[in-house]
Amino acid sequence: MDLNDVGVFMDRDGTVSKEIGYVNHPSRYELLPHTAAAIKKLNNYDIKAILATNQAGVARGYFEEEMITKVHNKLENLLAAEDAYLDEIYYCHHHPDVGEGKFNKDCDCRKPKPGMLLQGVKELGVDLEKSYMIGDKISDVEMAHRVDAQGILVLTGYGRGNYENDRDEWDTEPDYIAEDLLDAVEWILMDLGVTIDND
Repeated sequence: MDLNDVGVFMDRDGTVSKEIGYVNHPSRYELLPHTAAAIKKLNNYDIKAILATNQAGVARGYFEEEMITKVHNKLENLLAAEDAYLDEIYYCHHHPDVGEGKFNKDCDCRKPKPGMLLQGVKELGVDLEKSYMIGDKISDVEMAHRVDAQGILVLTGYGRGNYENDRDEWDTEPDYIAEDLLDAVEWILMDLGVTIDND
């Protein structure tokens, strides 16, 4: 089965890494357990592993845009140490209500708008109807559903609280609710009909 056009988009904070609020220094950035193992499974099947994250701390003046690059360099190094990698990293540094200049913008890339998913189509050739978005907020699921992708809610980060306290107010339902990123990836592989290699 050709999985080259399948994209698995992942939120960053609370999904791939610990949710600590705005990450204003690489030393504060830590992966969640099983993150590298989850991404390595995607790599093993040539499924595109793509980060898609809102980073409005730039627009809010909490840190310079360069800090996002530094944090993502650390992320890639942590993954590489476990023989895993991301095919692409997309981030939105805009905010519609705060910030100055180019950062103060009602853009198409801020989740739940699907601009970062559409970038994956343009730059990586993913087929969104075969693709997935994983995140710890229902806005991640909504983003996926806007472009006919599947949306998965993880219970890490804000996910468990979002699920237990706010689900009566959701406008959409996750296609799957996962304990963490690894659980989500294993469900995706089963959904794709892939025999999971647990080595």
